[in-house]
Amino acid sequence: MEDEQPNIKNWVGIKANDSWALFKIMSEFVNGYETLSAIGPCVSIFGSARTKADTPHYELAVSIAKAITENGYGIITGGGPGIMEAANKGAQLAKGVSVGLNINLPFEQNINPYIDIDKQMTFEYFFVRKVMFVKYAQGFVVLPGGIGTLDELFEAFTLIQTEKIQRFPIILVGSEYWRDLIEWIKNTLLKEKYISEEDLDLIEVVDTAEEVVTSLSNFHKKGLYRPNF
Repeated sequence: MEDEQPNIKNWVGIKANDSWALFKIMSEFVNGYETLSAIGPCVSIFGSARTKADTPHYELAVSIAKAITENGYGIITGGGPGIMEAANKGAQLAKGVSVGLNINLPFEQNINPYIDIDKQMTFEYFFVRKVMFVKYAQGFVVLPGGIGTLDELFEAFTLIQTEKIQRFPIILVGSEYWRDLIEWIKNTLLKEKYISEEDLDLIEVVDTAEEVVTSLSNFHKKGLYRPNF
């Protein structure tokens, strides 16, 4: 019976470690704010870390980032390989701001070589990193990706839907890739009244770099964007 009792000493140690972790979390926020506060208008681009450089999605991400940068925005990515690398590459080809918000992971996430040296950051905590993606972006562009990409997409969707942040454009690239997800949202979530009809207006699906730039331009011409947090 003694072995079944909770180890109070270990529990106290865990609580103490939690308290000290607050300082590390705070330092990540402070470092992020100080580094990113002067980057100017940017667009966050998301997509799979597993996308290879010789694939159409990679080439499309380069073109999109280049076109966005040529229209006055910088690019923010997760700092890793795949779509993130392609987007940072496009920003550098256009001689624009190229930001990488890396995350410590046991796999996949090596920082790519196309990020401005003074705009490379590595985070320990996903939630701090997510704040940076949202706070310093004037739009989200989401290319094909997996669980992490979907997490970032629905995080932004939720924050805007619940009015925790100001609205900004969420642009999904690849109508064929996103078709089944959009149909499920319409035919299941909307049908069951788990979302409202107007929630569907928060996202737009396009296929080309030109359409991405047009969507961003049309939104910001209306003066709808306000800085978050």
